Amino acid sequence: MADATAYSSLAANLAADFTVLSADRRGRGLSPRQYSPDHDIARDVEDVDAILEATDASIVFGLSSGAVITLEAARTLARVKQAVLFEPPFYRDGIDRAGIARLGTELEQGDLPSALLDALLVARTAPAPLYRIPRPLARLIARAVISIDAWIRQSGPTFSSLLPGIRYDFHDVAQVDGDMKRFRDVSVPVLLINGTASPQFLLDATLDLVQLLPIATQVVLETLGHDGPWNNGSPDQIARAIREFLPRDLFGK
Repeated sequence: MADATAYSSLAANLAADFTVLSADRRGRGLSPRQYSPDHDIARDVEDVDAILEATDASIVFGLSSGAVITLEAARTLARVKQAVLFEPPFYRDGIDRAGIARLGTELEQGDLPSALLDALLVARTAPAPLYRIPRPLARLIARAVISIDAWIRQSGPTFSSLLPGIRYDFHDVAQVDGDMKRFRDVSVPVLLINGTASPQFLLDATLDLVQLLPIATQVVLETLGHDGPWNNGSPDQIARAIREFLPRDLFGK
């Protein structure tokens, strides 16, 4: 539910010590390439590889589904030397595949309020009241949120423009859901960051990965939610954690 502009504060902070590349994924922002019907996580990893090859970069950061893509890139690409993950969404009891299918149908039908509602419910990041109120009322709230968002953000990405791509976020996550053991092969250092204001399942996922990954460090940041790395979150805290994780001899590159 964001494009690269949401990370401009984090990028600016890190740019004091690093060359920072903010990439718009397919179907988002300035990317000239749209998703295709046969999209899968391998395509996103190929895009990461293309960026690393073109720029000689070797450190990759990802949030949420982007963290899952980053982890898969660390598993399969020799160019990745360090990885930083903010709250990769793995589900101990499995992701809601029926919900993902319903979301896809809603997007095909142009029913954006229902799609926004189901995106939050399937991801398990919805505000608590949405789980308790009747669905028709929740859908009306989602419609109002989309309208207000479009009015506030009269330029740049809006929920309406970003929602169609979210099905591919869920597709990537669902591809590796229930197969966390594949990441035992990740041999590079990985930093896992959580916020205490995020849902418990995201912390559980990190705890599972810390036990699984050969070289893993966990940092838990007080009061941060799932949007912690974004401009409206606390990007300075994220940048500080990244600096403390990376070897000092990388600074200035």
